[in-house]
Amino acid sequence: MAYQKQKFSKEQALQKARHYCGYQERSHTEVKEKLYSFGLRSTEVDELLSTLIEENYLNEERYASMFAGGKFRMKQWGRVKIKYELKQKRVSEYCIKKAMKEIDEEDYLKTLEKLAITKWDSVKGEGVNHFVKMSKTTDYLVQKGFEMDLVRGVIAKLREG
Repeated sequence: MAYQKQKFSKEQALQKARHYCGYQERSHTEVKEKLYSFGLRSTEVDELLSTLIEENYLNEERYASMFAGGKFRMKQWGRVKIKYELKQKRVSEYCIKKAMKEIDEEDYLKTLEKLAITKWDSVKGEGVNHFVKMSKTTDYLVQKGFEMDLVRGVIAKLREG
């Protein structure tokens, strides 16, 4: 028997969407995909999105701020990676800029320094010199999403050591 996508009425879909948004902040794109998965047509999806926005279940600005703050605090991501992920979720440039302002600059720099020191100290082994430590620490911090100029600055401090 072939798997059939479940089809919901508009009202059922709205209830499910309210629950989906109430459980955790969602991007417009995530909610839109969820509504389409309920077998709705695009006109119905647009109407329900409007309703969810009016009822404040869906707020892109709030989502972007929560996402940025959470990824920074919990996963210690840098701004580059956070911006990239928000763009992937089709969050507006305005909301991304606003969310970036929520990240405290002092906390950001302290986190970068802490991650750099931890990584620098963890690079051990045969033939490990300053160049290897610099390279591995830089790669790690860039992969975490920190800006290259900030990474260079923190690496320079570690080299002076």
